[in-house]
Amino acid sequence: MVLRKTMLYVGCAIVALLFFTFGCQSKVDALQEAPDFSLKDVNGNEISLSQFKGRIVVLDFWATWCPPCRMSIPELTGLQKEYRGQGVVIIGVSLDDPIQASDLFLKAFMEKFDMNYTVLRYDMKIMKDYFGTESPAIPTMFLIDREGKIRNKIVGYRHGILKKSIEALLQ
Repeated sequence: MVLRKTMLYVGCAIVALLFFTFGCQSKVDALQEAPDFSLKDVNGNEISLSQFKGRIVVLDFWATWCPPCRMSIPELTGLQKEYRGQGVVIIGVSLDDPIQASDLFLKAFMEKFDMNYTVLRYDMKIMKDYFGTESPAIPTMFLIDREGKIRNKIVGYRHGILKKSIEALLQ
């Protein structure tokens, strides 16, 4: 049983590596139209980026096992509280393997960390659309303006940078 799980994990890792190496060609840059997506949240609801047209969207690619991602959660929940009334929406895209981290696990994680924003499950299309052939560093946050254009890409966690970016768009 342990050998079978290990082989499954190794196989998934190899497929992901091959996909990121050979399977996609594009990536997004600042001031480019943010690619639309339709993904399921942890409750099974279908969420698309186009639902939030007219709002400022922070699209955060993260994982539960990532220490810098965990460090960013309190800031993201604070920004969601502070700017929700001004049309800012935080959306987390979990890069956790669904085999290792079920929706139930993610819900418990969200509760434990008081996450007050939507968390979606990634698919290969969103990865291709936002990262192209690059292997994504996490967390990576895309700041999308009210017209749907990417205004900033923040790689890694640096306290306060996201707030400055949001405030610049609100002016």
